[in-house]
Formats: sequence, C-alpha cells, structure tokens
Amino acid sequence: MVELNLERDRSQAPTLVEQLVRGFEQAIEGQSLRAGALLPSVRQLAQTHALSTFTVTEAYNRLVSMGLVVARRGSGYRVAARGPAARAAVLDWQPPSLTATWLLSDVFADHSMPIKAGCGTLPNEWINEGGLHHALRALARVPAARLADYGHPYGFAPLRERVAEQLDRHGLPVDVSNVLLTQGATQALDLIVRTLLRAGDAVIVEDPGYCNLLQILKLAGLVVLGVPRTPSGIDADALEALVTEHRPKAIFVNTTLQNPTGATFSMASAFRLLQIAERHRLWVIEDDVSRELAAPGAPMLAAMEGLRRALYVGGFSKTITPGLRSGYVVAERDVLRELARTKMAVGLTSSETIERIVDKVMVEGRYARHVETVNEKLKEAHIAVEERMDALGLEVFHRPRAGLFLWARLPIEAERAGEVVTAALRDGIWLAPGSYFRPDDAPSEWFRFNVPYSTDDALWSFVRRVV
Repeated sequence: MVELNLERDRSQAPTLVEQLVRGFEQAIEGQSLRAGALLPSVRQLAQTHALSTFTVTEAYNRLVSMGLVVARRGSGYRVAARGPAARAAVLDWQPPSLTATWLLSDVFADHSMPIKAGCGTLPNEWINEGGLHHALRALARVPAARLADYGHPYGFAPLRERVAEQLDRHGLPVDVSNVLLTQGATQALDLIVRTLLRAGDAVIVEDPGYCNLLQILKLAGLVVLGVPRTPSGIDADALEALVTEHRPKAIFVNTTLQNPTGATFSMASAFRLLQIAERHRLWVIEDDVSRELAAPGAPMLAAMEGLRRALYVGGFSKTITPGLRSGYVVAERDVLRELARTKMAVGLTSSETIERIVDKVMVEGRYARHVETVNEKLKEAHIAVEERMDALGLEVFHRPRAGLFLWARLPIEAERAGEVVTAALRDGIWLAPGSYFRPDDAPSEWFRFNVPYSTDDALWSFVRRVV
C-alpha cells in the first residue's frame, strides 16, 4: 500500500486531488508501484483516508490521462506498462482542438485534461456527497409507480415551493405559480428565447458574457449586440446608445458573480439598467445562477422590477452538482404559461426523479452548511490565485473573493491568445480565452480562470513561460 501523507490544511497545501496524484506519481516513478500493480478501489481508498469518492475518482482519472494508470472494466485501476510501446502511446496522444464546438459539447466527454483551469464548475471533491447519498437513499424508497409518469409540465411541486421560499428570502416574493422547473438554467434561457423572440430580432448581451447563451442566440437567428461589462455592472451610456439605434427586444445579464468576470452589479447600475429597460420596453432576462455563492445584499433586478418585464433564471449546478440538470425560470404567470407550452413542445417535462433528488438535498442534505463551506473554500482559493496572478503581472478585472471565476489579462497581444491556448493543451492545461465570451468572437488577451482549478503549480509555471 502506498504511503499517502495528506495535508488537510487547504490554506497551506494543494488540493486533496493534487496530493493524491502526486503521491501515486512518485510511487510509480520510484518503482514502489510497478507496472501491472493493482491500485486500491475507489471506495477502499476513500474509506482508508477519510476521503470523498469523488476526490479519489478525480485523482484516478488524472493519473489515467497522464498515462500512468490504466482503467479496465471489472479489474479496477492498474499501473500502466512503461515500456517503449507505452511511451509511444503517450507520445501519440493528441490534445483536442479547443474550439467553441469542443467547449460546448465534447468538453463534457473529454476527461484528458489534467488541469481544467478553463472549466465552469466546482471540483468534484467539493460536491455535497453526504447530501446526495441521503437523497438517493430516500429516492430508493419512493414507490416506482410515482416515478413512472412524465411529471407535471411545471415541474415537481415541492421543489417549486422550495425555490419560491428561497427567492422570498432574497427579496423576491413569488408564488409557485411563478416558477417553472427546467433541465438546467441553460434550457431556461433557451425556452425564453424560443417564446419571446423571433429570428431577426435584436438583443443585447454583456461583452464579455456567458458563452453558452451566445450560441443559443446565434442558433435562433437573432442579431446579437454587445454592451461592455464593467466591474459594477454594464456601461449604461453605451446601452442607451445601442437601444436608441437598434431597438432591441431584450437584454440578457448576469447580475451576481458574472460569468466570466466574477463581477456583481452595484445598486446604482441596477437602477440605471431598469430605467432604460422601462423607457424602451425591453425584456430583462436575469441569469443569476451564482447568487448562493455571493455575499448577501447584491441587487436582484427581478425583485426591483417586480416581474413586469423581468424574467429570473436560476439553477443548482453551482451549489449541488452540474450532473443533476435542474434549473428554473421565474416570471409573471401569463408569460410562464407560454414558457411551459414551449417546454412541452420541445422536450416534454423535466425529470421529476432529478427534481426529487434536488428537493431532498435542499431540505435534508445540510444544504445551507454545504454552501457555507463551499464559499469559505472559494474565498481561500481566490486569495491564493490572486497572489499568483499578481506575482506574474496579470491584470485582474475584479476581485470578488467569491464565486468560481477570475477574469485576467495576460501581458500578450490579443492575436497570440490562440497560440497560448494551443501551447497549454500540449501541457494538459485547458484555458478559456476571452474570445469565447465575446459576441463577435474577437481575439482577446483576457482569460477566464476557474479559481478552484487554478491552484496547480504546473498552470502557473506554464503562464510564467508564455508571458
């Protein structure tokens, strides 16, 4: 058995995944573990070292991607052969081409990236494993007949009630009749686009903004106009000029811990945006999936506007797990009825099974404590990553000390960004260049960094070389 001396003080040590990978790597290179040796099972290693199974699985996946371990169904994880044939196989590995297509589809099936600094989710080891296991055990006791039907078009009623209660605590008093559950927040955005907009309509997005939304809008044949995002909101003067010239139908904004910049609207910016929207009769679509990761008190446009022309989108991927595709949209009842019709037309009901799991996690899975713990870890990671960026002379757009993202400018020419991304892939590092977050795909020297995934020494050694 390999000796693994794990440091639990996360402020002074790499992540547990990184420590596991390093420990096994040293054992393999030092011949303590020889070719063909069987590694402990995921469950065995987790129990022996009081770890999450998600942590062990992520570490083993990284070892596989490094060519040090092979995984065979039914026989577990074994140390890979290190002869000439094995070395040739590692040398023959080709990194993926990091295009928008890869980012939106293949990325979810591609486990070859050891360092995922460009991804958009929490690390697997941060998942509320206890809450999920409790919810799954509870689901197993539900009679099969209750899970056999499609479910209600609006979604599982108890979870809708939970969403309404949560929003009420944030200052948005709504009834369950204002809540429609969806297959993740991205489907909620797609339903809004399909229901309220038509091909050829002009819409406004933040520049930079959520890359998946940009693809949804382009697929719908809309004219997409970008308004500059600032650390305190959006450039209101630029918005006024765009609205006057192009007469758009809607504006899409991330109010809290924006993806990709990590910035949050100030109250003044929120009021100014709503004044412009009211004057020009714009739909305001508020994507607010990261609110639970933010400090209390951030403005909520839907609460300030009262759902007259605002629609509010949320989800659970940032706090429970992205694997459970569950989100929601909140709107005025007549609008919500139309959204429900669209939902049924393009995909029928959302999964009641998944919605039951999410509901059980929120009610009985120590959800509030889990979110608090995640936020504490995020703050520590932000401090550590900011220090790395400052030491290398990167310009940091905003320092929220919360949420998943930091938006930083590398001291390079914008045209070199693609070259940097390609070089990073050869080192097993996934970077997210700024061009993916711009409505016109323009080259950018800015990059989005997923903070929890950006603590690896190898990432910053690479950045030091290219800048």
